[in-house]
Amino acid sequence: MKSRVGFGYDLHRIVEGRRFVLGGIEVESKGRGLAGHSDADALLHALCDALLGAAGLGDIGQIFPDTDPAHAGADSAMFLKAVLAKVRSQGWELANADITVVAERPKLSPQFAAMRKHLASLLSCFEDQVNLKAKTNEKMGYLGREEAVAVYCVVCLEK
Repeated sequence: MKSRVGFGYDLHRIVEGRRFVLGGIEVESKGRGLAGHSDADALLHALCDALLGAAGLGDIGQIFPDTDPAHAGADSAMFLKAVLAKVRSQGWELANADITVVAERPKLSPQFAAMRKHLASLLSCFEDQVNLKAKTNEKMGYLGREEAVAVYCVVCLEK
């Protein structure tokens, strides 16, 4: 059996008047959400990059450029499904994904059960193959000032 590891990272600014979508789940955030060309789901974007990296297939921006009007407001679950199909077409299957979200607010751990279930559904895997963690930035820097959310993701693929 072969295995490969991929790393993904994404960051989106927090702005007024946007929905806050993370892991395919809308999170209550008092009218503040993530800015971006699509739905700005930083978790799904980082996961896409990790999957593509492990399979040696580039990055999400090469497949879904933010300059393409067709992706304006797009549901990032569509990106993940397309990426997963591309990865699987090369014979790879997800062994596990480990994801860390860095945000001061909103508090995300109450959402993790729903996110994990949704991610497992999108990835066609068991829930225990997806791990989620939330960290703060201890009120330091742009993350600590609640100006952005960052997501780090590591995946292992096998064939």
